[in-house]
Amino acid sequence: MEILTLVALIAAGFYILKSREQRLRIALLGSHLGRYQIERLMESLTSGYLRCLGEDDAERRQQIWHLLDATEEKISSQLDSFAAEMSRLPEPLTRMSKLPVAIPLVNATLPATTLDLRQLLLVHARGIAGVTRNDANRSPKSKAYTMSAELFLLQHTCHWFCRSKTVASARMLARHQTSYAQLLDAVSRETRSAYGALTGS
Repeated sequence: MEILTLVALIAAGFYILKSREQRLRIALLGSHLGRYQIERLMESLTSGYLRCLGEDDAERRQQIWHLLDATEEKISSQLDSFAAEMSRLPEPLTRMSKLPVAIPLVNATLPATTLDLRQLLLVHARGIAGVTRNDANRSPKSKAYTMSAELFLLQHTCHWFCRSKTVASARMLARHQTSYAQLLDAVSRETRSAYGALTGS
């Protein structure tokens, strides 16, 4: 009976610490992300892609692509500013666990299993800027596909920082019917290489 009580107390303490850390991470990211329109622009862009791909009239489709180019540039510019702002935060605040599940105090106890959100955001900013400029000379449809993957991977990183890699992957699968592995396959080669080097994915 005493062992069960001890296990219950440890489990409760684990849960309390984990919840506290996650609340702090959500508040930290939200306080900085809230200064930008990145999330709203992402929604506008992804819905615009779907509308454009469903448009039968070629001239109208070209007009929509042109409007979406402007939205891509806005997202890229804001993400550059957001990544630069986050890079000025102290490193201990931006460390996140590479482990699949959230473990309290992992930054202090298992620092080798962590990575820096600031570095990941810089990878996202460079990747999205490259797709926006269309460095790879993609067709509009291919560009939209790659940009969507880049944006979803950014979203995955933010959820990973706030919760855990497993939770982030589950949310991505539920919201976009896309697995983490599929995201990595769909982003640009440059993003995939840089992201993989940091995360070990």
